[in-house]
Amino acid sequence: MYDYTQPLKRSEASRAKVRQPTDIELRGRHWTLLPDVFSPADSRSSLAHLDLLKFPVGGTFLEIGSGTGLIAVSAALAGCRAVHATDLNPAAVRNTALNAERFGVAHQVTSVESDLFDGLGDAPAFDVVYWHSNNVWAPPELDINVHELAYVDPGYDAHRRYFREARRHVAPGGQVLIALSSRAGRAELEELAAAEGQALRTVDTTTVAEPEGPVVYELLEVVPL
Repeated sequence: MYDYTQPLKRSEASRAKVRQPTDIELRGRHWTLLPDVFSPADSRSSLAHLDLLKFPVGGTFLEIGSGTGLIAVSAALAGCRAVHATDLNPAAVRNTALNAERFGVAHQVTSVESDLFDGLGDAPAFDVVYWHSNNVWAPPELDINVHELAYVDPGYDAHRRYFREARRHVAPGGQVLIALSSRAGRAELEELAAAEGQALRTVDTTTVAEPEGPVVYELLEVVPL
């Protein structure tokens, strides 16, 4: 498996750069970034996965782990009628709401503090459920902060829950999607999905040159076995 200490080092370096609210630029758009929130400016994965997504224009979209709101706000700007964005990091929930307001889509985006699906309450089912996951495995006993949780998943517990619970929140004919990378333990994740009666089907991929070498980013659909 990929060395989980490497993303933890990237988390530490990225977090140390932001001690107060700041602006980041992504493809000509300026976004608010709050302290302790995953920065898409420090990871090529965010834009790579954004390029792979096809939003349900006119439909509804749920993002798990919204961070700054890059994906959720982009979904609203692309024409999604209603977007829910969840994150277990309270700073990320505020950050998503700030960027939704900044881009004039606050009426379309609902930002909720939630550990995966726990905080959705009676929200209706969605046309697309999406998670750009923290897909690097880490030891289950690892004690980490919420910023580091954007990079690694101790024991793959969050992935196990996603495979078990996501389908309960998707509308008939909708999709459950997960964004992974070649840093993920793909065989282990496929086993976890199968244990929950699910399989992973590749939708699209892209390869990005990273400092450590080429990284493959994958958009996968979680489908019933």
